[in-house]
Amino acid sequence: MCDKHQLPAAPAEAQTSRRRRIWELGHTCHCPLVGVGLPLAVLRKLVGKITGGKVLADDYEIHVGTVSECGTRNKLSEAVQKELERRYAAVLLRFRAAKCTEQLAELWRAAVANGDVAGAFWAGLTHPRCSTELEERMCRDLHMIQHQAGACVRADLNRFNSTLEENTRQAREIVRLQQRSAAVQLERTAEQEQQASQLMQLRAQLVGRDSIIDSLRSELEQLRSSIPGLETRERLAQRLSQTDERERVLRNQVAELRRELSLAQAQLQAQAQDATLNAALAADTPPQAPPVVEHIMKMPVSLNERSVLCVGGRSGNVATYRALIERVGAQFAHHDGGLEDNANKLEASLAAADLVICQTGCISHSAYWRVKDFCKRTGKRCVFIDNPSISSLQRGLEELTP
Repeated sequence: MCDKHQLPAAPAEAQTSRRRRIWELGHTCHCPLVGVGLPLAVLRKLVGKITGGKVLADDYEIHVGTVSECGTRNKLSEAVQKELERRYAAVLLRFRAAKCTEQLAELWRAAVANGDVAGAFWAGLTHPRCSTELEERMCRDLHMIQHQAGACVRADLNRFNSTLEENTRQAREIVRLQQRSAAVQLERTAEQEQQASQLMQLRAQLVGRDSIIDSLRSELEQLRSSIPGLETRERLAQRLSQTDERERVLRNQVAELRRELSLAQAQLQAQAQDATLNAALAADTPPQAPPVVEHIMKMPVSLNERSVLCVGGRSGNVATYRALIERVGAQFAHHDGGLEDNANKLEASLAAADLVICQTGCISHSAYWRVKDFCKRTGKRCVFIDNPSISSLQRGLEELTP
């Protein structure tokens, strides 16, 4: 329900359903209505259409003239009335729902809050329930809105000018970057042209070389055809080279067989000496050994209280190795180098020994490298002997004697 105590009701003659026309409004309403309701371009077009020619007056003169003409009914006021009706038809339809002055005032306040006052101002002023007090209030509100809008326009203008300046600065920067890009593009184009020229030169050189190669091949074929028996000579030269190579291989094989024969003779001699020495050690009496064995037994070797690890050697000579090492006062330890003993125990045996004798001819490659790496890392003295004989072991002991 409408509150009749807030706003006086419209005059009795206005309590109808007919909306007022623009020439029926108060003169104070025409200026804000024309200024807010119609853009200047639209207003200029209307005036030009009514006058039938091009309007030479400025915007202010057009505005003042239109406001003056809206006081009476004429062609211009009728044209303004028709344009406002067309432009704000949707707002007029919304305001038609107001049944009293208070509802109309509520719609106006909502429009002011939303910032949509042009159409609401026209629909409110021409509404049948618009009272004099509401009309005056609407004019006052619109007046203040125009002041605020002017301030906003000035602020927007300042921002617009700042934007223009920034746009100008960026446009200059863009021009500078475009110039730089064009220069870089020219340099790159020049480089590409230079590279294309070099590529053409290289291709020409390649074609020239291919031509020279073909010419040389042709000359070579001619020379070969001009020399009688060239193929036979080449085959003979190839056979001679093969014969020389075969002769060299055979000589190497003969030399290798001679070295193996010498080594076998030395091993047989060492085995005979070992057998004599084993018999002497078993009887614990000096045997009537050859001069070499007697020399071995008389060597001044002394390794008292030292632990000697013997890695490798013949399994049948281990007892002889033990007797020989213990005779010089040392403690004997043995590891067969991974043939039967666990290879993982080799590290522990090496760590417990003071001196190491490694017989490289009777151990695996893995054990050899383990012994060599361990002694190198720890600085432990180690002697490597190739021949697993008693005499070789004696020489190893002599090298270990300080």
